[in-house]
Amino acid sequence: MERSLTMELVRVTEAAAIASGRWIGSGRKDEADAAATSAMREVFDTIPMRGTVVIGEGEMDEAPMLYIGERLGLGYLPEVDVAVDPLEGTNIVANGLWNALAVVAIAPKGGLLHAPDMYMDKIAVGPKAVGQVDLDAPVIDNLKAVAKANGKDIEDLVAVLLDRPRHAKIIEEIRKAGARIKLIPDGDVAAALNTGFYDTGVDILFGSGGAPEGVLAAVGLKCLGGEMIGRLLPEDEEQFQRCLRMGIEDPKKVLRMADLVRTDDAIFAATGVTDGELLRGVRYKGDKVQTHSLVMRAKTGTIRFMEGTHRLEKRPNTVLE
Repeated sequence: MERSLTMELVRVTEAAAIASGRWIGSGRKDEADAAATSAMREVFDTIPMRGTVVIGEGEMDEAPMLYIGERLGLGYLPEVDVAVDPLEGTNIVANGLWNALAVVAIAPKGGLLHAPDMYMDKIAVGPKAVGQVDLDAPVIDNLKAVAKANGKDIEDLVAVLLDRPRHAKIIEEIRKAGARIKLIPDGDVAAALNTGFYDTGVDILFGSGGAPEGVLAAVGLKCLGGEMIGRLLPEDEEQFQRCLRMGIEDPKKVLRMADLVRTDDAIFAATGVTDGELLRGVRYKGDKVQTHSLVMRAKTGTIRFMEGTHRLEKRPNTVLE
């Protein structure tokens, strides 16, 4: 893939963040998501690629745009798989909380797991702890391994989990081990990414969340040199069969980085919608809007943080250049 696509993808996430940021604290998550999706879709039409959505807003009959299988881009090479979450954290935006993102990842065709919309059990760590954790290991063993890899005591570790009743046992085990916990209401893509950056103070992510978000986070961690391990959690026979239809031969298999991201040539981009540990949210002032974005490329290991100032009077439809 051309390195210029990194900058193109930032335009996509910036547009989605600017459009959805107007809804912060409004209590209207559906409107925020629709605004992000529409803006993202519009910018995709300006990008020099032949993309196919493999992780998106749902099936064609569920989503008017950015649906699985939709074609994106100007229609010429490179041919890429596209994973999107126009607004990762719709409830976060509706309630004015932390860590909402607009997120996009791409890879050459066939490079991303086509994850069905269901839960995935996950564990994520940063570069120093790669190869040291096991999805089936006891919580205490994973904490000990991460503490050793990071040169910390267990008491100094911070584990992040979605604040859900289903995680009660994991939370109890983390507390028993003496590690610290950060519970989040939503937004486990940001939480997984945070394990790859020392300054965020997050060492490990535990628990189950959306499978599509797991693949998006895996692309980000691939770029960072970190690790995501997952296992799909189909809740019934219908979901099990959907896995098979999407090409996942063994839905109960432990999915490692090579299963989630099957290439070293992947690009990840995210723009903050609300403030978080890693990215600032959108700032509006008159006809100017400020954005804060992250874009990374796995092939080179390049990590860029980008600040943008946008004049909406010149680009009122959010197709940014």
